[in-house]
Amino acid sequence: MIIEKAQRKFLPSDLEIDSFEKIKPYFDDLLNRSISSKAEFEKWLEDRSELDAFLEEDLAWRYIRMTIDTKNNEYSNSYTFFVTKIQPELAPLDDQLNRKLMQSPFVKDYENEDAFRIYFRSVETQLNLFREENIPIEAFLNEKSQEFGAISGSQTIEHEGQEITMQKAAQFLKEQDENLRKTIFDKISNRRRKDIDALNNLYSELIVKRHELAVNAGFANFRDYKFQSLGRFDYTKEDCFNFHQAIKTLIVPLVREIQQKKLDKLGKSKFKPWDAEVDPEGKAPLKPFQTGKEMLEGTISILGKIDSYFADCIQTMDDMGHLDLESKTGKAPGGYNYPLYEIGVPFIFMNAVGAQRDLVTMVHEAGHAVHSFLSRDLKLTGFKNLPSEVAELASMSMEMLTMNYWDLFYANQDDLNRAKREQLEGILKILPWIAHIDAFQHWVYENVNHSIEERYAYWKKLSSDYGTGLTDWTGYDDMLETSWQRQMHLFEVPFYYIEYGIAQLGALGVWKNSLENFGLAVENYKDALKLGYTKSIPEIYETANVKFDFSESYLKSLADFIKEELNRI
Repeated sequence: MIIEKAQRKFLPSDLEIDSFEKIKPYFDDLLNRSISSKAEFEKWLEDRSELDAFLEEDLAWRYIRMTIDTKNNEYSNSYTFFVTKIQPELAPLDDQLNRKLMQSPFVKDYENEDAFRIYFRSVETQLNLFREENIPIEAFLNEKSQEFGAISGSQTIEHEGQEITMQKAAQFLKEQDENLRKTIFDKISNRRRKDIDALNNLYSELIVKRHELAVNAGFANFRDYKFQSLGRFDYTKEDCFNFHQAIKTLIVPLVREIQQKKLDKLGKSKFKPWDAEVDPEGKAPLKPFQTGKEMLEGTISILGKIDSYFADCIQTMDDMGHLDLESKTGKAPGGYNYPLYEIGVPFIFMNAVGAQRDLVTMVHEAGHAVHSFLSRDLKLTGFKNLPSEVAELASMSMEMLTMNYWDLFYANQDDLNRAKREQLEGILKILPWIAHIDAFQHWVYENVNHSIEERYAYWKKLSSDYGTGLTDWTGYDDMLETSWQRQMHLFEVPFYYIEYGIAQLGALGVWKNSLENFGLAVENYKDALKLGYTKSIPEIYETANVKFDFSESYLKSLADFIKEELNRI
């Protein structure tokens, strides 16, 4: 099915952004328009929403094309043009529109409507944070942070006469042949060593500019600024610190227990860095599919078994060319679902190489995509602009809901059980990493003048706090102390990471509910996603029939639940 954009009511259908002058008249219209009735106020909101959706979608396509082919200068220049020439001109106009909005006497008519109250709260936050002197800094940061994708996207190694991406290379670390694993790990390490200084310098530049941005806006540090900017109205930095401590207390010992059993089976006293992903029972790596096409077809079939609407969403994206799934040279690392607010059909980007992790990434991004479809008809673009704690609840819950149907990829029961075990053990393993990354960012921005050596030292301390101590890094110490450089979020979307941990707990709640009543759990999940951001985060979680809670006691109850399920597999 092909979905067409709704007919524009405010902007011309053929509008293109090749200069700021092309779009300025529409801002002028909104700024100069007289609003003398509630109906005129609503029309103004709808016209602004249409303009927002158009601008965000235009930028989205520039980003998507650039990350698919980081070597294409035309795509890179197109994105750079928007963030350095268009966005800086838009910023003061957006601020003026926000002021006009919040000064309108008609705002008070919506005080009892949750959707508008939450939207207006976000606008108020933008007003409080805006500083004219930060416009060029934001332009610099938007452009500079994309260097991470270009650096990472160019990282490849040679193996058996072929140039392969880091994603494909990592698959060899699951092979039983230890000599092969070590050879590949050495090649990966040597290639990464070439970019250590470039990534350190890039991160240092970003830290300095982000701090300057925060100070200009009246904050002591970028962390405090970012908590406001991200709209974290429902929890504090102290809640994050408590979460870190709970992970150390409850989850790290569980991971150590799992890893120790694996070590015992391998007959080793310590892992080497190339042992982390190998099956301890001598089994070949899980290979759920061979091609991206096979992965896509299987995913659509699985989603159809949960809810036919879910399958229709991904099929529509495929029909419209809104998928780029396989790993290739020059492609930025990672995966994402990019919402496209005007057409309402998002885009999924990922780097599949045939691994179980790719299947999980595919259904994860499918969860985001379904979220976009379910909220596409909400009245204003602002209602669809999701906080990450809600967005990641959608994606991580979809990972868990699909587990019942992974037999479509695994006819062999033993392989199916291994895949499920990997998923549950992976949840336990990722929680310490999430806390590790989050704790690192708090320190980085509280100690903005730190040296590279201090950065390494603190990262290694955290590696000890959140690690199991079961890996021998002798000869590869530099790989341990720079392992943070592989985390895209640090460079491109700072402080967006603890949401994965918060949402993971919510997703476990959705899965727990599904084991008791699958149909009802799916309906509750859909009802929550349809809300977009028209209710508070706790209310959205409540609609999904789960708790917005990342306290130690709740974490313990879910950890016990995972242990029980692991024992059943």
